[in-house]
Amino acid sequence: MESFLCSARTRGELNGKSRVNCRKLPPRGPFTGCTESSLDYYPPGPTLHLICMKRLVIVEDQTAIREMLVEILRTDVNYKLVGESGDGQSAYTLCLEVLPDVIVLDAKLPGLNGVDLLRRLTKQMRNLRVLVFSGHENPMLVREMLEAGAHGFVEKTAGLFEFKKGLETVANGGTYFGPAVAALLRNVVANPSASTSNDFLTDREREILQLVAESHSTKEIASKLNISVKTVDNHRTNLMRKLNLHDVASLTRYALEIGLIEPKKPM
Repeated sequence: MESFLCSARTRGELNGKSRVNCRKLPPRGPFTGCTESSLDYYPPGPTLHLICMKRLVIVEDQTAIREMLVEILRTDVNYKLVGESGDGQSAYTLCLEVLPDVIVLDAKLPGLNGVDLLRRLTKQMRNLRVLVFSGHENPMLVREMLEAGAHGFVEKTAGLFEFKKGLETVANGGTYFGPAVAALLRNVVANPSASTSNDFLTDREREILQLVAESHSTKEIASKLNISVKTVDNHRTNLMRKLNLHDVASLTRYALEIGLIEPKKPM
């Protein structure tokens, strides 16, 4: 018997009313553990099938890569793509609005980097599953992403198979690391000093460090963060004191070293 799939946002939609905009799918076995917002429906027949589609958000600042991921995952029946974003600040707002089950997250983002974005999200969304998909896998960055709440980390050089395997594993409650990241973690276990963190900086200091390193002026930073110019100056002074650095160039080099920003590409 043919089966049909259509979106059902709440359990109430699964009862009584006819469904529209369905598309044919081959019969599937029963699924359990779905949230009400991610249930899809097969009409009555010998067996009632429910598919648990994970609500997914993609956060990636490189447009070509983000669009590629959207095209790949849009047709995957395991996921319901509910949003995409190219910067940290808008991604935070988006995730609080659409409440995804899973996010694919780049570690390097403009405005609000991946580590700080993830720290904020995990405070608000305790059950959020996170796969980091990044071209940067230095020991400090990997450690900070995991401490912030990531469940997996796949390097972009690993290929599509590793990415999809990692996403499936993380979405279903497991942890997964790409080959290069797994090797890095083994090295960190053997040499703990290789992953020294910068946790002595506050979240606000990290935000300001990133914005300073991205060449934003004091007024621009104040406007972006909705704080006063004097507060920005105070944070920058504290940054320089804590790091024993005395100019913007030194702060920028430090931000590059710890992975807050990417090196500028030649024109």
